[in-house]
Amino acid sequence: MSRKQQLLKRHRRNKRVGVLIGLALLVVIGVWVAWWLPLVLGALAWVAHEAWFADHLFYAPGEDYRYRFAADAEVAGVRLDAGLLRVDQPLDSAATLVLAVRVKSTWLGRFFDPVVAILGGESPDRQAFERGVSGVRYLNLSGLASVIAAGELRVRGRFCAVQGVPRLWAWDNPDYAAQRVMVIAPHADDAELAAFGLYSQAHTPWIVTLTAGEIEAEHYQHMGLAPAEAARLKGRLRAWDSIAVPRWAGVPEAQCVQLGYFCLQLPAMRATPDQPVASREAELGDVRLFRQFNAFPLPADRDGSPTWNNLLADLRQLLLTARPEVIVLPHPVLDPHPDHICAQQAVMEALAGLEWQPTSVLGYANHLHDNDRWPMGDSGTGIALPPQFDDTLELHPCSLPLSLAQQRDKAMALGMMHDLQPAAPLKRRVRRWLQRILAGRSRSPYGENEFFRKAVRRHELFWRL
Repeated sequence: MSRKQQLLKRHRRNKRVGVLIGLALLVVIGVWVAWWLPLVLGALAWVAHEAWFADHLFYAPGEDYRYRFAADAEVAGVRLDAGLLRVDQPLDSAATLVLAVRVKSTWLGRFFDPVVAILGGESPDRQAFERGVSGVRYLNLSGLASVIAAGELRVRGRFCAVQGVPRLWAWDNPDYAAQRVMVIAPHADDAELAAFGLYSQAHTPWIVTLTAGEIEAEHYQHMGLAPAEAARLKGRLRAWDSIAVPRWAGVPEAQCVQLGYFCLQLPAMRATPDQPVASREAELGDVRLFRQFNAFPLPADRDGSPTWNNLLADLRQLLLTARPEVIVLPHPVLDPHPDHICAQQAVMEALAGLEWQPTSVLGYANHLHDNDRWPMGDSGTGIALPPQFDDTLELHPCSLPLSLAQQRDKAMALGMMHDLQPAAPLKRRVRRWLQRILAGRSRSPYGENEFFRKAVRRHELFWRL
């Protein structure tokens, strides 16, 4: 069981215990006070839970985030003067900039998301944190070097205070978009969520999707299809998405590849590399159904067998064909999804001993272990660094700024993805309505799915590996 699954299991167990205790208290109140009072209190408790306590947050908001960065990346002579950021040395305009500050929530910040407003220049930003936050947090100031140099950048808390002595780090990164870029997507939409801005600007982009993403096809069962038929239809649609949607960004069709392996089966494939692992729901043991849109043959097309060895052979051929200088794939530590972990491992195994090697490998995290809401805040705002509590690993962030036009194009690409189109369950829609009314959370203007809020931002955040 992964750490993410363990945290979720513990969260659900604690919630069940809390519900049982609450029900017992309501029974006592109903017996000794008034029979109708538990009904009112129960309804109010449910509303409060949905509005303020429904986030999956598996750590205390009072904990400091803990990062370790290279010592030579830290900028000297940094201070906050009445909220105005002062830096004594020049900064590269294209550098990734991260500012560590202590954020202390006010009492209102326990009911509304605390936000640090980043003011100055033509494009002010705001970056949100956990309700009740009280600790060190890391603001993303990438793209604001000129504002800092002009002495115009100001940070101001809303529902929180910005305290302590700030620390600033700067990393000069090469122009990845000027190189040959290959984005590895475990599922259709992962490339768009993580790297649409990067690959849409890349000189020579390739998109390689490993699985068809055919499971959890209840939406298609409602059309009258049997479960296996629904899974196959969903897989075919997502296979089409993985080839067609990158065309919106100008990626040639011949450079979009769908490998068609089965969703959530990569760990089982890796455990027995030469044994085929069939789909969980589609009643399929052949990957070729989901490869029909590829522009050229791959090694596994010979037998269609869903094995780890076939996956490695496919990846080796693609790496030698594309010869990417930059590979973008899931981060092996930050992203806990089992298919994402295996996608990274498969690429690393395929590269071992290969005659072509990339000059850069960038990691992304479309999921987190401890916070399902990250990136917090609204569409169009900046991406602060995610929760991190283990500073044994030295990390190197790379932040790519996106213009408003690029954000809109990214939102339209996500809107074409079939997996993001079905309406959310009624309970989730009610929860979001309560959070808008009572907690002041805005909905994304681009779509109902939560990924429109999380992914359409003014930054795309990667990590050099």
